[in-house]
Amino acid sequence: MNRNIQKIFLLGLLVSSTAVFSQIQEERLILNKKREPEVKKIEKKKTSVETIKNYPPEEKSAVPVEYEITNVPAVSDFKTSTIQGEDLSPKFDSELQKNYFRLGYGNYGKFLADGNISGNLQNQMEVGANVHYISTEGLKKEYPWSSKQSSAALGGFLTSYGESGKFNLNAEYNLIDYNYYGIYALQPAADVDLSQKTNQFTVDGYYDFYTNNILNDARVKSSFLGDKFDAKESNVSAMLNLSKHAVQLPANGITMNADLGLGIETLNSEFAILNKNYSNYFNADIAPKVTFFSGNSYVMLGSSFSFLNSKNKNLLTTDEVKSNKAYWFPKAEILYAATEEFKFYAGVDGGLKMNSYASMLQENPYLVSDQVIKPTETKYNIYFGLKGDLNQNLKFDVNAGFGKVKNILLYEANGLFDNNATLNRSAYNFANTFSAVYDNGNVSTITGNLQYYPLANLTLEAELNFASYRLENLEKAYNRPMVKGTLGAKYTMLDKKLHLGFKGFLMSEKPTNSFQIVETPNPNVSNSTIYQNVENRNDSVAGHADFNLSAEYKVHKNFSIFALGNNLMTQKYETFKGYKVLGPQILGGVKISF
Repeated sequence: MNRNIQKIFLLGLLVSSTAVFSQIQEERLILNKKREPEVKKIEKKKTSVETIKNYPPEEKSAVPVEYEITNVPAVSDFKTSTIQGEDLSPKFDSELQKNYFRLGYGNYGKFLADGNISGNLQNQMEVGANVHYISTEGLKKEYPWSSKQSSAALGGFLTSYGESGKFNLNAEYNLIDYNYYGIYALQPAADVDLSQKTNQFTVDGYYDFYTNNILNDARVKSSFLGDKFDAKESNVSAMLNLSKHAVQLPANGITMNADLGLGIETLNSEFAILNKNYSNYFNADIAPKVTFFSGNSYVMLGSSFSFLNSKNKNLLTTDEVKSNKAYWFPKAEILYAATEEFKFYAGVDGGLKMNSYASMLQENPYLVSDQVIKPTETKYNIYFGLKGDLNQNLKFDVNAGFGKVKNILLYEANGLFDNNATLNRSAYNFANTFSAVYDNGNVSTITGNLQYYPLANLTLEAELNFASYRLENLEKAYNRPMVKGTLGAKYTMLDKKLHLGFKGFLMSEKPTNSFQIVETPNPNVSNSTIYQNVENRNDSVAGHADFNLSAEYKVHKNFSIFALGNNLMTQKYETFKGYKVLGPQILGGVKISF
């Protein structure tokens, strides 16, 4: 181990022994709150870097930049071929997405219409708006009842560049209209009403200070959701990040960053059917950390503190259950840059994630509109890995982790909610919905991420995630696959007039429970029958592969044609028990840019 690394360890040991009992002066404190604390986030978010002239200004760009491997912008906007919530909207380059309107039509009655418009009000201010609509008639040949769906979004943004920082404001309204069509245990009439509808309004504000001298950034996020069955949820959070970066220490070649994050979050969820669950949470976070740099290597030491106030009740409890609890989570990481091509790292972290009805619907839209909401606590997650950049052509990141987690979020299938022998039922009462369940246990993960740029006009990316759960009460992690993978490619040719895209998804088998509905005599009423749930705790949803292609050709600088192909492996697989997806889909259309 070289002399610089030895210096880092000595300084790290000194700080770690005193930081708990003393205040750190002039430190920059940043809230590094993890939204997926069950493991060291094995799914990376789609990211894209907006190219803005003269931003950041010289004073912020003078601060040493820390480069990390991140996902390249999504090569296409394909999602797995679920019926509801499917979004066929390929986004290749940022310049192609400004000031345009598209129309497309395909099989399964699929209709697409979306557009974007933006412009500068002043030299330092930009405003814009976007609209997106897609609908499909669903699987008419698979189900006698309706499986159609539609999704609409309307949003706007404002970005302002001031002398001290950049301000961004985004607002969006989303309406999703779909059906609980995944009925496998009963045979209702074709005209049965299975509709569900969710609407959500979000407003996010963000201010980024140009320098890292005490004030770094601040943001506010808010979300308001409702559905057809009168569920109501509000979620508001505010975060302030403080920092003092690039502080020169007496030790030769060692610099320090001091960070502190302050955050608060409120979550209020209220349901109006079945058990009428209600929950209210208020969470406050404090996350200090210090990082010592020597060249490209560093040691980070920190922790996070959460203070959670909760109130819960439902029809089964006579009184409101109140609780106040404080949490402490470790946070430390060491990275040794042997070369630019190979960087070894290891660390430990943890956190508290506020699960919500809105976030659950993103994973599983077929939830019944009555959920028990609990936060997930990652007591600790130990990880290690290797990442690097080979000649700017190949970026990779491979890591493994082991964590101890409380209230791991899983999804179980629901049976019938009443035993009456009738098909005159609510949309969610056909053994066709799911509920959140929680369990404690250990989570082991392995994740590999690769981005390859063999040519200037060709981008390849791949990611593979492995997750294994060892639970205290449940035998299996219901509706969580062990293996998930993605493979993507983006290729441009003919002087960037033709854009081709590929996206493939791979998912292993998922364990699940399921129900068989049998008709039995009613022991309490003569000459009458009831439905009885017979549960199978060892069922599964088969794994699948889903391949998707896209193409767009610019006929004129203001006119393009495009074609999209989804689920080209022709598999009518299930995403959840009973919910088959659309088969091979082809959609074509035109795009006008202005």
